[in-house]
Amino acid sequence: MNHGWFVLVDLLGTFAFALSGAMASIERRLDLFGVAVVAYLTACGGGIVRDLCLGALPPAGIAQWRYAAVTLVAAAMAIWMQGLARRLRHPVLFFDAIGLGFFAVAGAHKAWLLSGNAEVAVLLGVATAVGGGVLRDVVLNRVPVILQREIYALAALAGACVQVAGQAFGWDARLTPWLGAFLCALIRFLSMRLGWRLPMSRRAAQADSAAPPPAR
Repeated sequence: MNHGWFVLVDLLGTFAFALSGAMASIERRLDLFGVAVVAYLTACGGGIVRDLCLGALPPAGIAQWRYAAVTLVAAAMAIWMQGLARRLRHPVLFFDAIGLGFFAVAGAHKAWLLSGNAEVAVLLGVATAVGGGVLRDVVLNRVPVILQREIYALAALAGACVQVAGQAFGWDARLTPWLGAFLCALIRFLSMRLGWRLPMSRRAAQADSAAPPPAR
């Protein structure tokens, strides 16, 4: 896949994550500036962390205007289409899952090109995918999804592994990124739909079962 296609994948992930961040900040009743800031952190935070780790300075999320432009468009759409977004059962989680898949493969691709190391590419692919969501949740004073029992980073790991394996073994470069993004998003959607959770330690499970049910 040529560079232009990966730019498209990266921008699609930016758009989806920006929508996720904007909708989450709207739910928290932030003002317009706050919505834009949280949308930008969610969309570009993971990529900035990846670029800093790779020494790709200045990070693309800061140096290239298209990321800020896509983020602002997504934030404006989230504000304008609040009524439509509410019809989705969980709009923040929906767009977050889509962005997770796109960023897992885009981050792994860039890390592979700059490092040539499979382990680095997989780990930074995951960091690209989950970093923005962590920043969003921290700023909004929420427990980050990655620290809960959600199938989140594991889904990003699967997508990044598909992308790195495809580049290492010469799979069809027109297909591999879409396959990796689809697998990541599918795992995330299924985990939310079917209630998949990662196991806890025995002591934590015992404490969890002894805890009173949450008030409704």
